[in-house]
Amino acid sequence: MKILITGGAGFIGSHLVDALINKGHQIIVFDNLSTGKKENLNPKASFKKIDLKNLSKVKKLVLKEKFEIIFHLAAQINSRKSVFNPINDAQDILNALNLIESAKTLKEQGILKKFIFASTGVVYGDHVQRPTSETEKEWPLCPYGIEKLTIDKYLNYYHRIFNLNFISFRLANVFGPRQNPQSEAGVISIFLEKMLKNQQPTIYGDGTQTRDYIYIEDIISANLLALENLDKTGIYNLGTGFETSVNKLFDHLNVFFNQEYEKKHAPAQLGEGKKIALTAEKFKQEFNWKPKINFEAGLTKTFNWFKNKS
Repeated sequence: MKILITGGAGFIGSHLVDALINKGHQIIVFDNLSTGKKENLNPKASFKKIDLKNLSKVKKLVLKEKFEIIFHLAAQINSRKSVFNPINDAQDILNALNLIESAKTLKEQGILKKFIFASTGVVYGDHVQRPTSETEKEWPLCPYGIEKLTIDKYLNYYHRIFNLNFISFRLANVFGPRQNPQSEAGVISIFLEKMLKNQQPTIYGDGTQTRDYIYIEDIISANLLALENLDKTGIYNLGTGFETSVNKLFDHLNVFFNQEYEKKHAPAQLGEGKKIALTAEKFKQEFNWKPKINFEAGLTKTFNWFKNKS
């Protein structure tokens, strides 16, 4: 199939490009390279450097290329930054809506089969049952979460009114090779980059805040299943259901450095949730999926990649 991947030069996007090319699909990547890297791109993918803010140009290209599938992963990737620049995240809503409108047109032409979106578990905020299911009320604590939730709602609207098939994945903290340390969710890559440069990492807050870490290979396998099951639509969490504190994560990574580093703390930052863990039971049951890479194995794979890269 002919597939568009926005943000295909980024962390998750580039892994998805590789997997889909291995499956024999024709891939075109839209990316402005603001956080993605051209070196991440599979040479078999077609690449168009374009900013999604150029709404008319993007829509014209999407309609011209007649994509059968759209994976929308491009976005501002740092929830902390969104606190200080919420207008930038609001622009991401317009960018997504422009793509969804284009998808609707292609759907009406009998071309587009599905729209697959990378959302976030940040939409739930704090004070929810953990591990959190899709039935929990969403109360995001930062513009990044508000943006993703808004796009989820638009996708639900377009499905109900225009029969646009979609999957929105509310992701836990994805980690692995190629992760960009500019992302708040990329604390593993942030710590590893500093440690490998003999620099002291900083833990914001007291380090008791928890996250649900899921390895990139498991996220890619879920996206492939979303593509293989074209008739299935809806919002799905992707996580392991397990919480790991930042302090505990630091201890795990410090093992690779013979316990060389001490914990250094700084004041907590705005827009950061205290506890996150997502249950993926809904997706497991409907798609026969489960995570295969455990936390420690994923950390070792990630460490080895960053070490070889440095």
